[in-house]
Amino acid sequence: MRPTNLGRMGRLRTLVGEVAYDLYGHRLTSALPSDQLPAHVGVILDGNRRWAAEMGSSSAYGHRVGGEKIAEFLGWCEELGVEVVTLWLLSTDNLARDPEELDALLKIIEETVTSLAQTNRWQIHPVGAMEALPERTKIALTKALTQTQKVKGLLVNVAVGYGGRQEVVDAVRSLLHEQSAAGQTLDEIASALTIEHVASHLYTKGQPDPDLVIRTSGEQRLSGFLLWQSAHSEFYFCEAYWPNFRKIDFLRAVRSYAARNRRFGI
Repeated sequence: MRPTNLGRMGRLRTLVGEVAYDLYGHRLTSALPSDQLPAHVGVILDGNRRWAAEMGSSSAYGHRVGGEKIAEFLGWCEELGVEVVTLWLLSTDNLARDPEELDALLKIIEETVTSLAQTNRWQIHPVGAMEALPERTKIALTKALTQTQKVKGLLVNVAVGYGGRQEVVDAVRSLLHEQSAAGQTLDEIASALTIEHVASHLYTKGQPDPDLVIRTSGEQRLSGFLLWQSAHSEFYFCEAYWPNFRKIDFLRAVRSYAARNRRFGI
């Protein structure tokens, strides 16, 4: 067989594979019960560095490719009618990384968030300990928040400098300051304290708790992600590294979620 025919056969196989992939994705989507889909999806975008290492590339390259995946993922969420997405981009623990690697990662996050905001398609809402971030990162996140405040689309929480324990501490601190300013004593605050009081001071206050939390890369732990909010969430752990996360992986996660009998801790 001549080389030209070999090339044609290769292209044909690729085309057939793409068609089969699209058909499978359509079948998965069609089988999802419309009344059992998640309204809020949280994602731990894990595996960028390991993916890059296997590719023989730098960690920065892995983070950049991972950042480019986000817009595609948000599009999948829109198709299913998801209302809120929370993306964990940087933990408080990550802030202790090698300064050079951290600086490169923060620049990629700034560029990614800026790019998402510029689409004017999603409402960007930063969550995390902003005071722990460099000034340029805070400026980029604040600008994205301001720029998209009136956007009616999907609400996207970008968790940067985020830690679940720190969030609870910040919520309690905010609550204490608020009640103290209103003239309440410590005893009065303690005696009247409720779950709702703390929830109203979380980074995600006013939002529904996540129905489904997805973690990529095969790790099966939350690492402090949305500790308070995920008390009744369903969890899905995917083997794929985040840069390799495909639409069918997402649809399988949603299918798994829809098939579960949610008892909310009972």
